[in-house]
Amino acid sequence: MHLLYLAVAVVFEITVAIAASKAEGFTNRRWTLITLVSGAIATFFLSKALLTFDVGVGYALWTSVAGVGITVLGALLFSQRLDWRKGLGIAVVITGVVGLQLSGAA
Repeated sequence: MHLLYLAVAVVFEITVAIAASKAEGFTNRRWTLITLVSGAIATFFLSKALLTFDVGVGYALWTSVAGVGITVLGALLFSQRLDWRKGLGIAVVITGVVGLQLSGAA
């Protein structure tokens, strides 16, 4: 169940990043509200996941998987550039996440 909580937290953290980019410095009320509500939901589910994960491992997984998701979605949805350096960074992050999972930390 902890992986499901973490997955939900990641989805809402990705939503936070996308909504925050559209909130125009919190001047756009609709996107500001989406940012804040998504952030609260992401934090709630992260806290549920951290009942099982070590805090450092859980937080590292949450931020790194969300970061990869945001980078990939930025390229797919917003025509942001995804070059070989970003691809290499994503590969390194994924390797780190797999390493954390294989360490038996969860």
